[in-house]
Amino acid sequence: MKKRTFAFFLTAAMVLGIGAASVSADSDELISVGIINNDPNESGYRTANDADLKKMFTKENGYDAQFAYSLKNAEQIDYAQKFIQDEVDYLLLSAADTAGWDSVLQDAQAAGIDVILFDRTIDADESLYAASIVSDMAKEGQTAVDWLAGQGLDEYNVIHIQGVMGSAAQQGRSGALDAQVEANDNWNIVVQQTAEWNAEKAQQIVQSVIDAKTPFNVIYAENDDMAKGAVAALDAAGISHGVGKDVIVMGFDCNKWALEELLAQNWNYDGQCNPFQASYIDEIIKKLEAGEELEEKVIIMDEKGFDAETITQEDVDNYGI
Repeated sequence: MKKRTFAFFLTAAMVLGIGAASVSADSDELISVGIINNDPNESGYRTANDADLKKMFTKENGYDAQFAYSLKNAEQIDYAQKFIQDEVDYLLLSAADTAGWDSVLQDAQAAGIDVILFDRTIDADESLYAASIVSDMAKEGQTAVDWLAGQGLDEYNVIHIQGVMGSAAQQGRSGALDAQVEANDNWNIVVQQTAEWNAEKAQQIVQSVIDAKTPFNVIYAENDDMAKGAVAALDAAGISHGVGKDVIVMGFDCNKWALEELLAQNWNYDGQCNPFQASYIDEIIKKLEAGEELEEKVIIMDEKGFDAETITQEDVDNYGI
């Protein structure tokens, strides 16, 4: 047990002449957590991730949770410092950017606060955080690019729509495609631009390529919402997409509506990113509270990619978020 000792509060109350009935065991024994996440409106993935955390970290489950949201690293760092000042027991972090966290983690460690990373990795020494429950973003990107390479196109002319620059998801999903293009003369990037996970911005990017009459045959969008925006531009221009059509459409996150697009063969590929990390975090906290050693410091979420030609309704039902 870390900081909460009801016997201490009860003894103090008796010394001060305060009735035991006025001291709440429930409030004293709650585990306080400060949760820093990206904006839940960022994407369907993030909405599911935030809902999963809120369902787990409740008073009924023994937690006193505070939530803070931002897509900007500097704002997230400010939230982290506030949670440290509030003396939370645990700081849970899904970082907007992989860099810049060393000082905050050192401050948390000095204050006796365990940091648990979720969803995204950061560039920091493992000694500065207690555990990491994350997706392997580089593997997600490589799985997608390997699938695309397997389509055997004579030439790949790719519109690459990136997520928020510097995030682990963007780096992992971009890195694999960049390496493939660098290594193969028949792979070309038509345009590579961030839409910051936003469907409308993605639509504008694709529309600009269409207006310029630049040939392309692949949309590689780093999340489902941006793929949806890209498809809206294709539809407006009367350009066919999906299985056996003019343009291959690829997304990530496996929103249920996106997997339904695969099932209808309007899209071609969707890479899974598992948002359900709360139960893993809860288990880790319980072990830390009991003074147990963690068998694994880093837990990688199990994920896969889906092909429109092999996906089933059962896949949609089981994996759609």
